[in-house]
Amino acid sequence: MNHLIVYAHPRKESFNHAIMETAVQGLQEKGHEVVVRDLYAMEFEPVISNSEILGGIGEDIEQEQEYLKWADVIIFIYPIWWTGLPAIVKGYIERVFTYGFAYRYVNGEQMGLLKGKKVIIINTQGKSHAQYAANGMDQALLLTSDKGIFEYCGLEVLHHEFFESVPSSDEATRTAWLKQIKEMAGKA
Repeated sequence: MNHLIVYAHPRKESFNHAIMETAVQGLQEKGHEVVVRDLYAMEFEPVISNSEILGGIGEDIEQEQEYLKWADVIIFIYPIWWTGLPAIVKGYIERVFTYGFAYRYVNGEQMGLLKGKKVIIINTQGKSHAQYAANGMDQALLLTSDKGIFEYCGLEVLHHEFFESVPSSDEATRTAWLKQIKEMAGKA
């Protein structure tokens, strides 16, 4: 299968980077084709332009849409910042998941156009699951990303993994999480 990884973290030393490398290794070991789109390394421009709002897209966005067409499974790896997607990921979605490509309206009804494709979302966060659950933010994260973006565009969400309290996690915990990522990659 073809796997597209959309990765966003500015530091190569981050745990997110270790997650991405582990996912790539696990997928390749199972014989999958893998393409990584490292948004920070690409210096992806997250700000949508006036012409894009009017429906005109450039070659850079056409290329990203070709990767999405190619992929059977899309894996998003990014940290939770300010209780949501980093700006560069939000900008990627705004610029690449365009009307007529990822969704459209027919007779006033919304239609996801990425049906048949699957998505896996892997997030790291500074807070614990309990802290997010105490005020409902855990459900808000699932609602805004899984339902409000990915399912809206017709994607089937296979997994949404949250790795909690990452800055204070120990080496044994991180090793166990990476093992979990490798196993998940083997099943994707």
